[in-house]
Amino acid sequence: MEQYVIKPWDTRDDGQPAPVDWDMQVPPEVDAIAELVMKEYEMSVSSKTLITSKPDKGGAIWRIETDKGPRSLKVLHRTPERSLYSVGLQEYVVRQGARVPALIPARDGKLFVEKGGKLWIVTDWIALTQATKVDLAGAQELCFGLGEFHRHSKGYVPPQGAKNSSRLYRWPNYYQKIAKKIGWMREMAKAYRETTASNSILSVVDKYERQALDALERLKASAYPRMVQMGEPHWGVVHQDYGWSNGQNGPGGLWVIDLDGVAYDLPFRDLRKLITSTMDDMGVWDLTWMRGMIEAYHRANPLDRESFEVLLIDLAAPNEFYKHLKEMFYDPVTFLNTEAEAILQRILSTDQTKDQALAELAKDISQYQPGDYTQAAVPATTVRQAPASASDQANWQLASPNPAAKGESKPVDVEPGKLIRLPEKESKPVRTAVAAKKPPVKEERRVEAARESGKREKEKEKLPDVVLFPNPELPFAETTTPASRQSERLKPIVATVKKAGSKPVKKKAASTGSAKTASKTGKKTVLNKSSVAKKASAKLPAGKALKKTGKSNEKAKTGTQLAKRSSSPRGTQHAAVKHPYKKAAAPSRKLTSNQAKKPRAVKAKKTGRSMR
Repeated sequence: MEQYVIKPWDTRDDGQPAPVDWDMQVPPEVDAIAELVMKEYEMSVSSKTLITSKPDKGGAIWRIETDKGPRSLKVLHRTPERSLYSVGLQEYVVRQGARVPALIPARDGKLFVEKGGKLWIVTDWIALTQATKVDLAGAQELCFGLGEFHRHSKGYVPPQGAKNSSRLYRWPNYYQKIAKKIGWMREMAKAYRETTASNSILSVVDKYERQALDALERLKASAYPRMVQMGEPHWGVVHQDYGWSNGQNGPGGLWVIDLDGVAYDLPFRDLRKLITSTMDDMGVWDLTWMRGMIEAYHRANPLDRESFEVLLIDLAAPNEFYKHLKEMFYDPVTFLNTEAEAILQRILSTDQTKDQALAELAKDISQYQPGDYTQAAVPATTVRQAPASASDQANWQLASPNPAAKGESKPVDVEPGKLIRLPEKESKPVRTAVAAKKPPVKEERRVEAARESGKREKEKEKLPDVVLFPNPELPFAETTTPASRQSERLKPIVATVKKAGSKPVKKKAASTGSAKTASKTGKKTVLNKSSVAKKASAKLPAGKALKKTGKSNEKAKTGTQLAKRSSSPRGTQHAAVKHPYKKAAAPSRKLTSNQAKKPRAVKAKKTGRSMR
């Protein structure tokens, strides 16, 4: 059972609708691990009831009846390192006095159990009731409880080994992403012109793209760059999924639950999400509701003028348009033909009152005091602290910690000249240069040949009349390059092609002879073209064949064959050199006496077929 790793068990990638009980079941392996986890605690369990699950993520929560009273058992679907961040936060805010369920330690003193590749936690089951949605009082209760939670989270630093989670420095990237993907929506609507919502989207997409870009420019000009310099612990964390289901009334006031997705950020990002979703549900941007929700939050966690300004910028961004219409990226045809038109019309109807409501709300900025952002941020490593209930750091160590787990990247795109001081990063090992190894003795020849080849390539670029492989129909001549290594590695012979009107025949003979002399002596010889031509004419009477000695003829033949083999192995390998000074066409297979053709000729005569 310890070998089983919990993973999402129903992702619904095929686009099929989820069954009614989709989130009310878990695999038997997960259920069996839950039984093992409960044995790690000092309690006797009489029953276990699945409350809900996340089949697409791999999480679940049970209500368990124990001898210590009803409790909650939960498997966190994120990685152990990431879940350790939220577990540490939950313990921290409980110590600060927040109304958050307290974690119950296991037998080993840890506030979690690691099994199935996930972290499991147990808390007391708190009887909660949902705040009312029908009036402003319920929304204010929700906002006040949110402000309390944010205030208690300030100063939090995760335990050693936890993966840091932060959105604090990503606001510019968020607006850039919205603008880019709204641009994708335009292209998607163009690509699916025949769909129902295509024309409606194209008629408004420019406006919403402009809203995202305007929000980005306003953010850069705001106090945001100075605000984030204060560092992550200064601001505390956001819930990221806060709403009527995760903030409920209980003993003493409003309780905040489901903290497994918390992250560092400007805290009023949660407030903005709550306001925009409420306005979307109401179908109108109601100034009274917005003011009431912000005031309730302000009583619990005071806002300054700079925070209120950034909150206004975030409210003005096309959040709901992007949130609802981005579904087209998953199944464009179905979404654009079914849901998109109704969703778009509802958003357009709601946004008719948005600009005016935000303009009126902006007049309240004078009611908030300016903030002080002159203090330099303190690196998180200098204020790290261990929770009181687990003074020994071993109580926060994972069973198999991942040494590669690091904090999430913090891309920053702010106004030039305004430095944002980020938490210190771990130093990376410096890559040292390695001394080049001397090639082995056996490889020296190969290296030398490669160098010579490179030199020839450079010479080829400088001399357009020089070709590496001569045309068989043109006269060729061996170069005067030293041939001391020709026996070790065959090299192509460079031939000089003469232009029309010249008589290269006699010069070719002299060049060939000089090359052979150079090969014999190993020295480079400088040729005088006119003298070579005279010597060649005197030695060779017209119309007579060249007299060849055994030794010189063998070398001439070898040099000629090497040059031609490099050009055309099949056509010239067996051709005899009858007259190296006489310009002649390349030998043809039809004229070559080939013994292999005789049987074919006989066969052709018998069958009456022509070989041609």
